[in-house]
Amino acid sequence: MSLPLVSIVIPSYKAGHFEQCLRSAIGQTYPHIEIMVSDNCPTEEIKQICARFPQVIYQRNPAVRNQNVLSSLYSAKGDLIKPLFDDDILHPFCVERMVATMHMAPEVQLVFSASEVINVQNERTETRRPYQVSGSLPGREMQRSMMLGMRNFIGEFSSIMLRRERLWEVGPLRLFHYGGHDCSKGLADVAAYINLAGDGHMFYIDEELSYFRHDQRLESNSNPKVNPNFGYCFSDYIDLAIESQIAGVLNINELRALVPMVDDMTARLHRVFPMVGQSCERMHQHLAAADAAGAAGAAP
Repeated sequence: MSLPLVSIVIPSYKAGHFEQCLRSAIGQTYPHIEIMVSDNCPTEEIKQICARFPQVIYQRNPAVRNQNVLSSLYSAKGDLIKPLFDDDILHPFCVERMVATMHMAPEVQLVFSASEVINVQNERTETRRPYQVSGSLPGREMQRSMMLGMRNFIGEFSSIMLRRERLWEVGPLRLFHYGGHDCSKGLADVAAYINLAGDGHMFYIDEELSYFRHDQRLESNSNPKVNPNFGYCFSDYIDLAIESQIAGVLNINELRALVPMVDDMTARLHRVFPMVGQSCERMHQHLAAADAAGAAGAAP
């Protein structure tokens, strides 16, 4: 049986650690891959690095941030897609392990793994292991866990593999949206995971198969000093929780139970990130409307 083609897609902007990132893609043990680099670097550095590796498919892309990610994902030709950010690193067995899981469980739409945080010197600083054993779980259960904990248990795009067919079912206009909320400025990854998993399953591999680099000197969505939209990384959790309740993934009492956490977060952050206060107000308005509707329905 022929092996499925895997597209390793690398939306790129930062050149500082890019060659290490690229070499980790080239060094995968899985034999049937294409490596696609979408370059938005303001200099020629990434282009020059790619020129030394003839197996790399290079394209210059004027799109920035999430638009560059979208362009990379939807340019992939493989049956399976492995995103990789430009300063992260893959374990040599990463693609091989994830492909085996996808092949074993066709109902799984998204695979993710444990990961390590590394610093500038490639030293491990933190292990991220949301579960203690490998296993499958419904996508909606993962959504509930993320909303009720207001935490991304999966991690960044470098920690996942997805099916190209499912990506196109969702479509580029909807990937970073959930319900009526646009997450493209903040939790685009969380919205994408919710949409890609859908009513299917996800699979967690309890091995550190990717390495997320924490380097605050570089421009990154996780660096508040250079990301003007950093506040949306907090406010989007509130809006996604509201949309999850509207979709029936959470019930109204579960949403109401998040109010103390949301109010505390708002008290701490709203002066710096006004969008957090706006989302908090939306939650209170939504709950008040639900209470009013319940009272009207209970009236004789």
